[in-house]
Amino acid sequence: MKKGKRYLAAKEKIGTDKEYPVQDAVDLVKETAAAKFDETVEVAMRLNVDPRHADQMIRGAISLPHGTGKEIKVLVLTRGEAQKDAQEAGADYVGADEYIEQIQKGWIDFDVIIATPDIMKDVGKLGRVLGPRGLMPNPKSGTVTFDVGPAVREVKAGRIEYRVDRNGNLHGPVGKVSFSNQQLLENTSTFIDTILRAKPSSAKGQFVKSITISSVMGPGVPVDRQSATIDM
Repeated sequence: MKKGKRYLAAKEKIGTDKEYPVQDAVDLVKETAAAKFDETVEVAMRLNVDPRHADQMIRGAISLPHGTGKEIKVLVLTRGEAQKDAQEAGADYVGADEYIEQIQKGWIDFDVIIATPDIMKDVGKLGRVLGPRGLMPNPKSGTVTFDVGPAVREVKAGRIEYRVDRNGNLHGPVGKVSFSNQQLLENTSTFIDTILRAKPSSAKGQFVKSITISSVMGPGVPVDRQSATIDM
């Protein structure tokens, strides 16, 4: 696909053979963002893991200090008293069988599902719909829990889920172009640091192969891995 003049100018400014400290990379993303809407800023990491081995499957959740800038729609699947807790915490949809039935028919007007453990046998039937979209609740990401109130509040406040794909790639949103440089820096650093701390003991060699920061419509800015981290 042919790229526009703004994209090419941004790519030229970034260069092809240079890696930047995290703060400089964030600054460049903001400088070179040229879309007419408030773009999401993302971090992409390529990791030296083989997710086919269970002990190298990296997944979980991160609470970003400044949120993502996106309004997150939360569906809570539960029964009984927990429904009241979910509603009071600000969940957009709360229920059980009626929503399971709607999802089976193709309804997916939500970003996150939180479910209580006692309903997971029913939620399991939705694997074909939810699995490919990364929407299936999971204990590791904190979306299967009896404590639905705190879980809803965390998601609404900017908690995001991450999961490495079969090729070792992992990415996630860290805010909007409209965020201040400091807010983006703190969110980005939190994201990268969380992934670095999730390094499996069985991972061999260099854990992080590359890190890139970009706005959704802009070119990627390569990050100097040594500036990003504790120990890679």
